Amino acid sequence: MIRVAIADDHHAVRLGLHAAIRSEPGLVPVGAASDGRGLAPLLRTTDPDVVLLDYHLPDTDGLTLCRRIKADPPAPAVILYSGFADASMTVPALVAGADGIVHKGEPARDLFEAIRRVAGGGSALPPVSPPLLRAAGEALEPDDRPVLAMLVDGTPLTEIASTLQIGPADLRERITRMLARLKVPVPG
Repeated sequence: MIRVAIADDHHAVRLGLHAAIRSEPGLVPVGAASDGRGLAPLLRTTDPDVVLLDYHLPDTDGLTLCRRIKADPPAPAVILYSGFADASMTVPALVAGADGIVHKGEPARDLFEAIRRVAGGGSALPPVSPPLLRAAGEALEPDDRPVLAMLVDGTPLTEIASTLQIGPADLRERITRMLARLKVPVPG
């Protein structure tokens, strides 16, 4: 069984996801939260394999929350499940450590496939196109571009820190700074 936690600020979306996941063989919903504050205790008490994370939450954004989740190994896989999930979110999601992106408008079978893929250690991120990578590089400080390149290549954080001869805390700070420059603006 793949255990799935949900974080979405809309009650109807949480209920719909819970029902859909419950009806899918091999998947089980373990709980839902409406914001980042509610997700932290849920993760501690349910130990999910996968977290479905909305991008827009009342107290934080999904990218920041994804970074927090991934900073505490062994971390669950994280899928950004959002109405804002398009190609422009690929690089920021990768920098945040997300394992996948699924648009809320996609069919349920695509979501279920992404859950299974990331639970198995794979990726459900779209490929990074050269124009997106170029735009991301231009948004970053020059000394952060090698970090971006290594993240895109899937280099482990410990290896990035070693290559750059910096400590893990310094790398975390740089990635946080990079993410702030790459965040996708939310309409409205």
